[in-house]
Amino acid sequence: ACSKQQQQQTTSDNDDELVIKAGLKELDRGSWCGKTKDEIGTDLMARFDACDESVTPDEGGESYPTLQKRVLQARDEILAMTDPGQCTAIVSHLQVTRSILSEALHIPTHEMTNLPIATASITCIDYYYSDDDDDDDSQQQQQQQIVHFQSFKPDVGLATSKDGAN
Repeated sequence: ACSKQQQQQTTSDNDDELVIKAGLKELDRGSWCGKTKDEIGTDLMARFDACDESVTPDEGGESYPTLQKRVLQARDEILAMTDPGQCTAIVSHLQVTRSILSEALHIPTHEMTNLPIATASITCIDYYYSDDDDDDDSQQQQQQQIVHFQSFKPDVGLATSKDGAN
């Protein structure tokens, strides 16, 4: 997280606005925070990854469907703030990136944990709106999404993580 001074410096050096969206915070693991997969248990982890909401962690933990709903709402708010033809960068953690990417690729929420996302990687999704061709009288716009690349890891001398994430 940036300090207020860093945020002000960032915004004063250019015309772009830095916005921090609470809806893009990482998955809240509740009582599982700080525990390894072995400590949680392979059965509980498998059920959690399959979106079995009965195993959502206590103490404010959230399920993948809850996370994805929150993240996509924040994404939509950001898209509404972005002028047509302009771009916005979202800096996020693993499960937030998976939530946005799985929706763009039409991958069900219960399968999003299978998406490989390298640490410090870049994913590019282009959003645009097109007319709904199903009804000639309709002025409704349909959101279209194109994933240009996912989990691109620039070769900038970063070491491979010790946890195997990249």
